[in-house]
Amino acid sequence: MASVIDNSTSSPTKTRPSDGLKPQDGDASVDALEQPSEATDGKQAPQTLARKRRANVSYWSIGWLGLAHLVVLIAAPLTFTWEALAVMFVLHWMTGSLGICLGYHRLLTHTGMKTYNWVRYTFATIGTLAGEGSALDWVADHRKHHAHSDQDGDPHSPHDGGLWSHMGWLVYHTHNGERKAYLQRWVPDLYKERGMRILDMLFLPLHILSGFILFGAGYALGGTSMAWSFLVWGLFVRLVGVLHATWMVNSASHMFGYKNYETTDDSRNNWIVAIVAYGEGWHNNHHAYPRMAKHGHKWWEFDITWQAIKLLRACGLVWDVVDYRNVAEKKAGLEAAK
Repeated sequence: MASVIDNSTSSPTKTRPSDGLKPQDGDASVDALEQPSEATDGKQAPQTLARKRRANVSYWSIGWLGLAHLVVLIAAPLTFTWEALAVMFVLHWMTGSLGICLGYHRLLTHTGMKTYNWVRYTFATIGTLAGEGSALDWVADHRKHHAHSDQDGDPHSPHDGGLWSHMGWLVYHTHNGERKAYLQRWVPDLYKERGMRILDMLFLPLHILSGFILFGAGYALGGTSMAWSFLVWGLFVRLVGVLHATWMVNSASHMFGYKNYETTDDSRNNWIVAIVAYGEGWHNNHHAYPRMAKHGHKWWEFDITWQAIKLLRACGLVWDVVDYRNVAEKKAGLEAAK
């Protein structure tokens, strides 16, 4: 991928002030119980090296991701239809933007808004269908990433290698064989919910069900050939596309781009990633103010997921949306609105 010009030296805002927000359960920005150690300067960190052992290989992850990529490479060229391409794009947006960016990330990980429980579980279910693991695993890894960003302990820092940060880190368990303890440590708020544990168990069944639905819809529309087209493009091509878009946030957005804020990590704002990952590419903004549901802070930093959040807020489905950087900014806005 072509790199974006790095403007990080052009007078970024200095070290960010406190969010001025009351800490909430499970918010990685305020609940970082473990302290990051020194950066590794291009050498794999001790905790990363400790993860890379045979007993810690995630054969489930290798099999799941390997199968998806294999189907795309072999079957996608043979099953292409314009109808399936349209289905793929719609489901890419639903699972990528609404499921991962809004549901898993801004709602469950950082509690950037409040909502009804049924809305919360709707987005968690859509996120599950993105194929990136259950909400429990995803949120746990991301909260740990914020607590140790680009330091020893970060699950996927480019300091341990660009390919590692993009997808290599998924070869090994992040929980080091102690998944229950890992989840209780990083997502105690979610792990205590029976519904989230049920969604965790339904990860594979939900994907199988979605495959049958896509196959059936395609068959009803155009017979067996259309059925296979819908299945391959609506499930596998879409899944691989969402995966790589999300992985680019972990890799490219910590390597290429510009900074609006001085942070303790290498997070960058990357406009290419912002396009393919529905606003998540404004990553330096996000690392400076993790609980902000709005990731684009400059007028040109368009964030399509933020547009969805604004629509939900207008419909009364979400409220108390964190779209300010600190209490003073919120107070000024409220006074200006009077």
